[in-house]
Amino acid sequence: MAIALIECHFFSEVLQLNTSMMVILPQPTSAQIGLSSVAGRGPHPTLYLLHGRSDDDTIWLRRTSIERYVAPLGLAVVMPQVHLSFYTDMVQGGKYWTYISQEVPALARSFFPLSDIREDNFVAGLSMGGYGAFKLALSQPDQYVAAASLSGSLNIAKAPAQSDDLRRVFGDGDFSGTPNDLLWLLSQVDQSAGPVPRLYQCCGTEDFLYADNVVFRARAEQTRIPLTYDEGAGTHEWGYWDRKIQDVLAWLPLRR
Repeated sequence: MAIALIECHFFSEVLQLNTSMMVILPQPTSAQIGLSSVAGRGPHPTLYLLHGRSDDDTIWLRRTSIERYVAPLGLAVVMPQVHLSFYTDMVQGGKYWTYISQEVPALARSFFPLSDIREDNFVAGLSMGGYGAFKLALSQPDQYVAAASLSGSLNIAKAPAQSDDLRRVFGDGDFSGTPNDLLWLLSQVDQSAGPVPRLYQCCGTEDFLYADNVVFRARAEQTRIPLTYDEGAGTHEWGYWDRKIQDVLAWLPLRR
């Protein structure tokens, strides 16, 4: 057994531009030296793995060993490109929320044998991608069974007034109490009668986003949403994320 690494280029109908995503796909084939792999016939369980603010769809492959880590799990990984969008339909820019929440899963499943069953779909990300991962799972709890944030930007509803980049995404002023506010989304899921996603949250205690992560954890612990929280020494850097993505993969509720 082995895995296939595929780079997909396509025209996005939502964004009206050419874009790309990287995909790791379990594939039954001859053994690869130094790699222990598992692959069923599909449809495969899928992890949507999101990049941070200064990165792109190739970054997880370039800075971590994600390809090697998922090989024994029979898990497909979809890594889309969203630029500086914060996984949001931008005030000044593209409709990246519509793209990531609707077009990417539909396209990926049309290209590859990926499962559309909720229990087989997971999302994770770092920094800006941590925000995107929790936004997807809390906005669409019927589609994602679990989500993980690594050093995520989890409490930014009052931040746009401090940043030109964020104003281009969210507009002027805070957006508390809107679908772009993760704390508001927590309350909406908590009060709903529908499914609830499992959350995993980690952040280094020396990270500049640590205080925001503490705020999110405190709010999440007041809800019925199951949260696994992990903190320890660490800053906003790839050595930390390479270690923690392994913990995320071990935590995922994969069906065996």
